[in-house]
Amino acid sequence: MMLQAGILIVGFLFLVKGADWFVEGSASIARKFGIPQLIIGLTIVAMGTSMPEAAVSITAAMQQNAGITIGNVVGSNILNIFIILGLTALITNVAIQRSTLFYEIPFMMFVTVVLMICGMTGGKVTFAEGIVLWVLFLVYLGYLFVMSKKGENPEEEEAKNYPVWKCLLLMVAGGILVVKGSDFAVSGATEIARYFGMSERFIGLTIVALGTSLPELVTSVTAAKRGNAGIAIGNIVGSNIFNILFVIGTAALICPVPFETKFIVDTGIAILAGLVLWIGTYKNRELRKTCGVVMLLCYAGYFAYLCVV
Repeated sequence: MMLQAGILIVGFLFLVKGADWFVEGSASIARKFGIPQLIIGLTIVAMGTSMPEAAVSITAAMQQNAGITIGNVVGSNILNIFIILGLTALITNVAIQRSTLFYEIPFMMFVTVVLMICGMTGGKVTFAEGIVLWVLFLVYLGYLFVMSKKGENPEEEEAKNYPVWKCLLLMVAGGILVVKGSDFAVSGATEIARYFGMSERFIGLTIVALGTSLPELVTSVTAAKRGNAGIAIGNIVGSNIFNILFVIGTAALICPVPFETKFIVDTGIAILAGLVLWIGTYKNRELRKTCGVVMLLCYAGYFAYLCVV
């Protein structure tokens, strides 16, 4: 048992560090080849925060651990809003961009509804539905590109100027860590679930979801402490959209992703989380401490529900 817990922890550490190295190396080498920083920010860096979810979910799908695949993505999306933004709001008021409020949050809820419909029709996300998710993903990338051209999303960081050999080393090492980390995380989580008699759904929605959301958690809380929390909401919402469209869409293109009936409730909670965020930020154009407390209480109630069903 202790061995499996150790494997799970090592898997999470590999995922977080591997994603960080891969993004650093990729962004730096893209800059050397003259790829605009705008494109780097919209693709490599943006997808980097979803790499842990992608690696774990695709690995789980290929190993037929379906409960972890859907549970990881839906659980991460719920946790990203209720826990990460909730904790961030307790530290400081978090401003929200107009585009995030009127376009990105509604789109996040829309794609979550699409996922729910995919799961309800046939009990799995099929290859054809994976194509639909990927088409929506490409539409979202196009939207980001247009908004960035207008100066709406200028938050991507400047890539570091590493030598080419170091860029390649970071990319290879990061990729290896992400692949091995996802393998460790899935196998460790599965064995722990079996040992305690827990369902793959529960452990995917909680432990694995928390582990793969560590990059977002660390980034948002650190930014809040430094007084730079203004981009936190946009980053979290963007990550949630990537999780559904890119992660589940890609997994479905590899193999059908089974969708248990119980996940209908969880996707409903994910939609509710988006609604709470939208209502909580609409009036004052920022996320305040009161709404942060409501979010944390909502997650406590959701966790209690998971423990009894």
